[in-house]
Amino acid sequence: MFEGLTEKLQSAFKRLRGQGKITPENIADALREVRRALLDADVHYKVAKEFIDEVQKRAVGTDVLTSITPAQQIVRIVYEEMVKLLGDTNAQIIESPSPPTVVLLAGLQGSGKTTLAAKLALYLKSKGRLPLLVAADTFRPAAIDQLQMLGDKIDVPVHSDRSGTPPAAIALAAIDAARKNVRDTVIVDTTGRLHVDEEMMAEIESIKNAIGPQEILFVLDAMTGQDAVKSAAAFHERLDLNGVVLTKLDGDSRGGAALSVRSVVRVPIKFAGVGEKLEALEPFYPDRIASRILGMGDVLTLVEKAREQMDEKKAAKLQESLRKASFTFEDFLDQLQQLRKMGPLNQVMAMIPGMNRMPAQAADEKQLDRAEAIIHSMTTEERTRPSIINGSRRRRIAAGSGTSVQDVNRLLKQFDEMQKLLKRYSKSGSRRALQGFGLPMN
Repeated sequence: MFEGLTEKLQSAFKRLRGQGKITPENIADALREVRRALLDADVHYKVAKEFIDEVQKRAVGTDVLTSITPAQQIVRIVYEEMVKLLGDTNAQIIESPSPPTVVLLAGLQGSGKTTLAAKLALYLKSKGRLPLLVAADTFRPAAIDQLQMLGDKIDVPVHSDRSGTPPAAIALAAIDAARKNVRDTVIVDTTGRLHVDEEMMAEIESIKNAIGPQEILFVLDAMTGQDAVKSAAAFHERLDLNGVVLTKLDGDSRGGAALSVRSVVRVPIKFAGVGEKLEALEPFYPDRIASRILGMGDVLTLVEKAREQMDEKKAAKLQESLRKASFTFEDFLDQLQQLRKMGPLNQVMAMIPGMNRMPAQAADEKQLDRAEAIIHSMTTEERTRPSIINGSRRRRIAAGSGTSVQDVNRLLKQFDEMQKLLKRYSKSGSRRALQGFGLPMN
């Protein structure tokens, strides 16, 4: 996510940190690089110009030039202005005072509307809501079947009609069905086209006028950059959008759409799709995204994901192991499995400050596969007492796991270093150290 933009911005900041003295001239040089990085990332040229103007205005102030750490001050200014650009705060879905809340999804074909409808339903379901999905895309072949399949997968009902009924009438009937069946949220999937056309706009306007949705979300494929932003502006002119959802953000190395759309369309980004799995939908937090773009990580999202996935019993067991300095391969295996539940390893690593500068192999899923295979090939005694693993045992473990003896040796060495580190933590008796593992402390 944003890899290309992050690298270019960090390069600009690195040059600034290397200056013996910060002056308006070398600030201007650094900001030219930042502007070039934004334009290369397909950020709208007006957005890039306004952003640089605001940063420049603040960066040449007395507070920066007389600061002990002026380069860091400029990075902070860039961060703060980027948060403003992205929307300042997380925007929630607008709710109806009398259920159901109706959410209308709009967007071009291929933006991921149907999958997003299911992701949003699953997200709302996890928050205690009772959603109903509506298949109002009567243009694309198999759209109804796709939504029905996704609805079955997440155990959310789907309202559909294959009799040729107009989409507006289908959506109205779905709202009535939601009231009768006590469903508090209706999510309407609509037809997309390959480009903005009058027929498409007339159809979705008719749906909007018929159902009066509380929330109209434009589903934007983040990887299509400024083209998608132009489409969002066209939809906003006709529909008066309430928000934007960025899909495929995990595959967007540039960041142009994310950084441009709010300034161009003037509506908040509410959610971001960050993977193919139906669970891979996150509320959009401007401060966290700005932190990721600048290579500072995203600790808050990381902690939230860890809390969601951490098994309480396993957490308590790990806490006891850490206190007694008896961390075993069984504990290590549990932690690898918990880590995997949090999402693709490269995404998890990107949330840890500084990890974006680690070599690519540090986030190699294959290394986790090898580690799990090696541990699974150990006996129960070997997992709890790694010191007994001699040469013949290492050869047996390597053969059983389909790895090499060198791989086994490497894992044993890493584990030994980890044990030493944990023993130091346990001897210090530091509650903060244990809490750093995300464990509840009594």
